Amino acid sequence: MKLLVINGPNLNMLGVREPEIYGSRTYAGLVSFIEEVCAREKVEVEIVQSNHEGAIVDAIQAAYQEKDGIVINPAAYTHTSVAILDALKAVGLPAVEVHLSNIYEREKFRHISYPGMACVKTFYGHGFAGYEMAIQYLKNLLSKGTEDQ
Repeated sequence: MKLLVINGPNLNMLGVREPEIYGSRTYAGLVSFIEEVCAREKVEVEIVQSNHEGAIVDAIQAAYQEKDGIVINPAAYTHTSVAILDALKAVGLPAVEVHLSNIYEREKFRHISYPGMACVKTFYGHGFAGYEMAIQYLKNLLSKGTEDQ
């Protein structure tokens, strides 16, 4: 099983950016966490982080016929990007949205997720553990899909 994990703008600033919301763990720590979870779950993973919407769209498109699923934290693009929504819909891969914080306990504009409209599940407010939940969810979903064939 091959997964693409996408992290959007400013996630590279974890540990520095608003620690009262995002905590003190760094982006390097997040990458290590995801790699450890995937190694344990026997999942091949590619991790991408970009502050640029077009690069995120490119990564999603590149996953077409190459990956089995996508875990995405679109960060600020959650609330603005129809382009990311359309890319997720275009490739047709099962995608799970992750947010470190509880977006529903924050400003009202953060309650809307355009990319989430193309996702099969969303995990929010669980910090790094949300990524583990998303990876396990996709692994279970995809393994059920192969058993049915």
